[in-house]
Amino acid sequence: MIELKNASKTFTRKGITIEALKGINLKVEKGDIFGVIGYSGAGKSTLIRLVNYLERPTEGQVLVNGRDLGTYNDKELRLAKKNIGMIFQHFNLLESKKVFDNVAIPLVLLKKSKSEIRQRVQELLEFVGLSDKAGSYPSELSGGQKQRVGIARALASNPSILLCDEATSALDPQTTQSILQLLKRINAEYNITVMIITHEMSVIQEICNKVAVMEEGRIIEQGSVLEVFGHPQHETTKNFVKTVVQNSMTPSVEKSLKAENGSLLYKLHFVGKSASEPILYEMIRSFDIKVNILFANMTEIQETTLGTAIIQLSGDRKLVEDALTFLTRHEVSVEEIESYVFDDNNE
Repeated sequence: MIELKNASKTFTRKGITIEALKGINLKVEKGDIFGVIGYSGAGKSTLIRLVNYLERPTEGQVLVNGRDLGTYNDKELRLAKKNIGMIFQHFNLLESKKVFDNVAIPLVLLKKSKSEIRQRVQELLEFVGLSDKAGSYPSELSGGQKQRVGIARALASNPSILLCDEATSALDPQTTQSILQLLKRINAEYNITVMIITHEMSVIQEICNKVAVMEEGRIIEQGSVLEVFGHPQHETTKNFVKTVVQNSMTPSVEKSLKAENGSLLYKLHFVGKSASEPILYEMIRSFDIKVNILFANMTEIQETTLGTAIIQLSGDRKLVEDALTFLTRHEVSVEEIESYVFDDNNE
């Protein structure tokens, strides 16, 4: 559906060269809600502007529906762009035009008849819950209502792809939730592929099925949201995940542990079925070792439960190893996060 192959983008301003994107390889499948997350300056907005060719790559390719956008002539490119809707952070509405006319802009540009425009705009305003605001001006709307107008406008030409550039960052949490649910509904009911640029991991958690993490113009990690949330590899990804999923001990607990000898510390990851079964209870019953549960948390991602626990194990080393093997057999991922060496008094 959307594919970037070794795409790079360089800007030169006042004699200074800036590498905004460096060797981006990315694939968005039809029907995905694909999130791209990164801190300010990571290159997210430049990336999404490549997808609809508001920016052309300095190197590499951008393919939509299997064809390189760089091979289109101007007329073909204009037609291709009609298949790609875009929602902006600050709505980009014309303040001098009423809601109806703002939504109608793409249809007017497509030279649709007045009856077609009227029918389509009314249908879209009903879909986004603004049928009663057709005659209002943007200045009379709340931020959430303005974004709904922007979404209706982006859908006017029946695109198969919807790009969202920080579409919720200017909204309060409750309004953000309603807009995200609307995007999810668009994806499901219209079968539109959605690509979301954001700096908020909660947005990724709420509706995305895949995610790419960006830093300094590169993609440093990507995969299914479940994989990335469950097993973040890069430090930046771990920091993003921590904003929505608590997965570490409190500093006071950690500090007290470092004063102890003769123990092993492990982080356990439970996914799906293993998160709802009494696996730790069965392990404690089965092995004569001391188990100290220091932290435990569960969250739901893509309707799948993810669990994290940090445990301290003490006792016979062979029994500890057997207990860890027991956990692994029950589909629990085990990560040793710190070891404490036995001293002579504790052996």
